[in-house]
Amino acid sequence: MRGPCVADYRSGVQMTVVSLRRYPVKSMGGESLASARLDTRGLCGDRWFAVEDEDGHFASGKNTRRFRRRDAVFNYTASTNDTGQVVVACGPRAWKVGDPALDDELSHVMGAPVRVAPEVAIPHQDMGAVSIISTATLDWCAQRWGISSDPRRLRVNILFTSDQPFIEEKWVGSEVRVGGVKLRVVEPVPRCRMIDIDQDDARTEGRWLKPLAAERDMFLAMYADVAATGVIRVGDTLTVG
Repeated sequence: MRGPCVADYRSGVQMTVVSLRRYPVKSMGGESLASARLDTRGLCGDRWFAVEDEDGHFASGKNTRRFRRRDAVFNYTASTNDTGQVVVACGPRAWKVGDPALDDELSHVMGAPVRVAPEVAIPHQDMGAVSIISTATLDWCAQRWGISSDPRRLRVNILFTSDQPFIEEKWVGSEVRVGGVKLRVVEPVPRCRMIDIDQDDARTEGRWLKPLAAERDMFLAMYADVAATGVIRVGDTLTVG
């Protein structure tokens, strides 16, 4: 994987969490959190639901064995209300997950019978429990390629401050302590056309995928597993090792 050389896996400044983001329905817009409880699966409630068709494929921005490209899914956002109920919205309209009217709406706009379903046999998460990236990495991308490097385009869970771009890539196999949680960094996140689609209230200002493919082998951000469960809060410090 190419990019600037990072000599040390430790940042020269204190690293802190500046954003936590959860996506209650896979591929829909998400919600910003002040704190989040993590279990072994990741942020509790993250991607617990997905828009699923009759063949068991999940709505996404691509076609694969697991996914079907249904770009209409990006027009919707999902959030959790005070009672823990997930609510899906599109403009002024809103539905609670489980309302047949929501499934009817999505089936209509996607041109196929679909429903918002909870995770059962097939995991809704992709290759890791939690995704993380540093502010320095995003700043490097913005300066290098002249794009908007809004982290919502990457759908990451945890954004933290650092003075070294791509420092998170040096943590593979290491444990990261943050708040009451331990994360074990496992592998980089492969990217696809989804990062160049307007989504989660983030506008696509400048194409990210082409330079990412040319200079970064299509990888950006890191996946981590949850080694010890607990609570993370915005403002918590990250320590490695």
